Formats: sequence, C-alpha cells, structure tokens
Amino acid sequence: MIRWTEAGQERSAAWRSALGAPPPKRVIVADDRMKAATAYRLACEGTALLWRGDFQNARQLLAAMGRRCKPAAPGSGFHRHRQAQSQRARTLGMLLVPYAEGHVVPLRRAPDVREACAEVYGPDAPPAVGQLRELLGLIGAHEWRTKGVHVPALGARVHPHHGVFSPIRGEYVELVAEAPLPGDRLAFDVGTGTGVLAAVLARRGVRHVVATDLDPRAVECAGDNLARLGLDERVEVVRADLFPPGRAPLIVCNPPWLPATPVSPLDHAVYDPGGRMLRGFLDGLGEHLEPGGEGWLILSDLAEHLELRSRGELLAAFDAAGLRVAGRLDVTPRHRRPSDEDDPLHAARAAEVTSLWRLTR
Repeated sequence: MIRWTEAGQERSAAWRSALGAPPPKRVIVADDRMKAATAYRLACEGTALLWRGDFQNARQLLAAMGRRCKPAAPGSGFHRHRQAQSQRARTLGMLLVPYAEGHVVPLRRAPDVREACAEVYGPDAPPAVGQLRELLGLIGAHEWRTKGVHVPALGARVHPHHGVFSPIRGEYVELVAEAPLPGDRLAFDVGTGTGVLAAVLARRGVRHVVATDLDPRAVECAGDNLARLGLDERVEVVRADLFPPGRAPLIVCNPPWLPATPVSPLDHAVYDPGGRMLRGFLDGLGEHLEPGGEGWLILSDLAEHLELRSRGELLAAFDAAGLRVAGRLDVTPRHRRPSDEDDPLHAARAAEVTSLWRLTR
C-alpha cells in the first residue's frame, strides 16, 4: 500500500509496479503548478509526487526532471555509468499517477492505457498508484508488441512482450542464420526470449526445435511469435532453467552479455549476475550434446572491453567444461551507439565484436 495526506485526510491505495519498485515512504500531491526544479529537488530527497494535474503536463515535467539528472561523464567507466543510471531511475520514479478501476488513468488528456496495462498487470484492475515512468514504458512496450520488430533473417516481424528483450540488434540473429548447420533433425534454443533464434533455425530447415526459458513472460512471448510465424508445430516452447531433457546435435544460447546485477526485468536479458547463465550453459553443454554435435554460444566481447571479464577467463571456462572451439564467426554492431562519443561507454562500444562460438565436446 501507499499512503499520503490529501485535503487534510489520510489516503491510501494499492501500490502497482511490474518492475518491483518499492513504494515511496513520503508522498505529497502535485499538479500543474509544480516547477521542474522543485519536483527534481523533492524527488532527489526521496519525496514522491502524486500527480493530480494534466497528464501531458506530467510527461513534460518528467522530461524536464530527466534533463536535470546528470549522466556519467564520457570515459568514466561502467560502474559509474550504472550508478548514474540507477540514480536516474530512482529520481524519475518519484513522479506517480493514479489508476481508477479498470486500468483507467483519471487525469485530463490521459491516453487510453487499458489494453497496455492489462497485458502486464492482468485483467484485474482495482484502484492503485504507480510510477509515471513505468506507465510510459508499458505504453511503449504495447506499441512494440503491436507493430513488432522486423527481423531481416526471418523476413518477418517478431513481437516482443513487456519485459522480454527485443531483437533490435539484428547482427547476432544473422550469425545464427549464416553458421553451417551440423544437422537438421533437432536443436535446442536455450534462453529463447522472443523465440527469434528458434524461428531462424526452423526456417533454415531444422525439423524440430525445443526452445526453453525460465521467465514465464518469455515462454508466452515465444509461443505467440512462433504461432504468428506458422512454426508452432515445429518448435516446442517449454519453461526450463537452461536445458530441456535429452541430447541434441545443435544447442544454441545467447546469454546476457554482461556479468553484472540487473535492476529491472528487462535488464535480465543484458546482465547476468556472476555469469551464472553463461557458466551454466557451458558446464551443462557437454552432457546435452550428441556425439559430433555443436553448441553455438552467441556472445559480445563488450564485457572484455569494460574489464568485467577477460578473454582468458572465457577460454578457461570453455576448457574447464571440456569444450573446444571448432570455429568462430564475428560481426561488428551496426547500431548508432558505437559512434556516440558522448556515451560514457563509447570506447568499449566502438571496439565491440559479437561472436558465434562453435563449441564441441
């Protein structure tokens, strides 16, 4: 629950957060008279602002507060960058909006967010209070889910759900589309996410693909996408922690690339605390590969450039798991961030290479 005082009376409502943010301890009511400088100061001090004014004015206020958040300086390193990101998220998360019954936002000029909210929070919609920043993220996620992301390797669109990483960086998908197949009978896609790699394998002629993910949102998302693509009879989506039972001649995995702590559900596609998923995949690969089979590890070397993991540590992990490298395909990123010199991680991003490691027992 979240509690505040309004018009001299104590009020309370259910706290709503798909990202697991804790409810703020101090809340005051704010409206269109609130200045950005004041809102930013209060938010930095830990006071949340429950908005009662115009919805579009709240969006403008949030943007103005965001401009006051100081980013990490270029070249300041990964940990300062993450610290600045975390502080920004906490500060901007202090601007709150109310929800009436049925996922309705009872503010002037508020959009209809019922469908977007139902996709994430479920059909039950009692009155609640939540972060404006999260709501805007839900609206954006709903738009992505509706229109989808074009994947050239598929010649079709993939529709990501909220909290499931979108395949907007197509170069890693192209590696899976180009690598020589060790066979076409069976493949496992470990950590499938949207199901994009499983779909690519099926389109390449693999007759049966088992796609796994531990996140129920990803399992639902992959199932929806494979049905849209007409591949649901060839691709089986199951909820599992890494491998399904049995062995396969081809096992594919695109784990989170950075061994760091995630702070939101979407971060789990990028950050792998302690390299748990990477090591779990490598350590279990040998016992799940058929004789002569290959494991394809799709991994960026960004962690190496950020000094979070060395190439020697990666190769040692291969060796400790009883694996050898049969080949490697490399590709450089084609998105805009490597050319952004104001990015705190510019040097690392400019040097990044994504690889498909062909591993055998």
